[in-house]
Amino acid sequence: MRKWIILLVLGLFLLPGLRPLAAQEGEEQDGQVQALPGRIEPGQIILYKLPDLRQGQRLYVTMQTQSGDLDPIVGLVHGDVDPEALEADFEEALTRAVTQGEDPFTVINRLRDEYFLAWDDDGSGGLAAALEAVIPEDGDYRLMAAGSFSALGGQTFGDYELTVGLDAPLVLSGEAEPTGDEIVFLDTAVTPVNTGVEEITGTLSPDNSETFLELNSVAAGDTFYAYIETVSGDLNPALLLTNFAQKPLRSSNLNGDADKVMVEYTFSTNAEKYRLYILNCCAEELTSPSEYRLLVSLNDPVVLSGAADPGGKNVVREPEEVKIGFKLEQMIDMDQQREILSAVISLRLEWHDPALAFNPETCQCNFKTYTKPEFDALLLEKDVIWPDFTILNQQGPRWAQNKLIVISSSGDVIYFERFTADLQVDFDFAQFPFDTQSFILHVDSIYPAEYYIFSNLEDFTQISPDNGEDEFILSDHETQVSNVTTSAGTYSSRFTFSFSAPRHLDYYMFRIFVPVLLIILVSWVTFFLKDYRHRIEIASANLLLFIAFSFSLADNYPRLGYMTFLDAIMAIMFVVNSLVIVYNVWLKRLEMNDEAVKADRIDSIMDWAYPILYLVLLTGLVWVYF
Repeated sequence: MRKWIILLVLGLFLLPGLRPLAAQEGEEQDGQVQALPGRIEPGQIILYKLPDLRQGQRLYVTMQTQSGDLDPIVGLVHGDVDPEALEADFEEALTRAVTQGEDPFTVINRLRDEYFLAWDDDGSGGLAAALEAVIPEDGDYRLMAAGSFSALGGQTFGDYELTVGLDAPLVLSGEAEPTGDEIVFLDTAVTPVNTGVEEITGTLSPDNSETFLELNSVAAGDTFYAYIETVSGDLNPALLLTNFAQKPLRSSNLNGDADKVMVEYTFSTNAEKYRLYILNCCAEELTSPSEYRLLVSLNDPVVLSGAADPGGKNVVREPEEVKIGFKLEQMIDMDQQREILSAVISLRLEWHDPALAFNPETCQCNFKTYTKPEFDALLLEKDVIWPDFTILNQQGPRWAQNKLIVISSSGDVIYFERFTADLQVDFDFAQFPFDTQSFILHVDSIYPAEYYIFSNLEDFTQISPDNGEDEFILSDHETQVSNVTTSAGTYSSRFTFSFSAPRHLDYYMFRIFVPVLLIILVSWVTFFLKDYRHRIEIASANLLLFIAFSFSLADNYPRLGYMTFLDAIMAIMFVVNSLVIVYNVWLKRLEMNDEAVKADRIDSIMDWAYPILYLVLLTGLVWVYF
């Protein structure tokens, strides 16, 4: 009896929990649900058709980010609304309101309420969009999906998943499963499926008669089209399409006889890293720079006619602009004999890579910071490259004090490195010490110019006022960007940072030229003595003093295969001082041969001819060297 009482009590406790569980297991999902994947590029608007909706139906929509920094926004409009007219009216009203001094963010929300039947941005928690609307009347409707603005002001982008339900409230909680019903359709008339047209212009030259474009990822069944024509110059263009292993797939005009240069290729599988080469036909050399116009498209053969309107999906990867900043922080040492500059330099790169964009919701942040090893691991994970570089003048390894990478959610990347390095400089000492030396530093891109193009980061590039250099006067700098054939054999972008620096002359004036002038004056003063024997002794001592002085300066001179201005001065002084001894010996000999009158007459002339000779010789040196 007691056993039955215990079982009854346990049953009373269990039944309340079993009933809801049974009800939950037996509950069926209401309504119709459809899930659609997609991708939004910056500034793109995707339109979907919702045909034959009935008054009173409830529409549930969620839009979740799958990749990139996409901040999704969805809106519902009537089916007869012209999307282009709606977008134009929206932008005009926004511009007018902002011009009148209104807060643009408040204006945007007010205009959305005005132009949309229903809309949502961030309504599902975080950045996801969630919309619920009651259909006001029978008819067709359109659903607009786009990326909202990011915190940095750019338009967000990335892959998404759109879930649409009719009378299916579980869509908003994320618990709804697709029912297999088709209730929403991509409006292909306004949003073409996987199509794109691009127009690209470029130049081939005698130094670079070949280039290529890398195709973006394509899907099985996609067809690629390309058409090229010469705009100026003697280019006879040819096209060659290769796969990721550089295996040729299609070509056009390789023999130079084609009337139209174009290629067409349909992909049998998903593919990436295919290349389209543009070259001058038949291995002929170009005589001058030649411009070309290239049309490429995906799934749109209209480009083969030579006329098409660019738009839609990006078909090829165009060179990415990399802003580079170069700051000379400190000049540690200047070894002029070896022509080596030891310096502390800060270098900064800025570029954009969509593959590195991320969803801010994953970290509740708008940027991530990486060390160099962490960044390398991220690149390996994403299977992407970065604008790696080499400093052409660098001698030996560089010692990096800091390497830091900052990536924003939109894929904007900042690379910062502060390092110490020995840099080879090419000096011209011909006018030493009145020379103005040019310091030229080259930063070469490791990858070809088809991937990355350098540009100057003007707000960063400079010579620090606290550079610590005492011998040279550092002032303005210059930058230049060019494409060159690098030491690696690639035709790559080069950033050149250069500055010219004259020397501080105080040291040379007081350390060299004042003593030189005194030696010359002492030699000249002896001309006014009539005791030729003492003149010989003084001139000889003066010559020995000059030789000793020259040896004391030798360690400071660069050892060169040519004479500098200072070398020429010292050589002239040596010759003249030696001749002064010979001259005084000759006068003494005349005196000993009873020709003292003749010696005095000659000496009276040389008293003033001596300084004039020096002036003439120095003037000649200035004329030759400057």
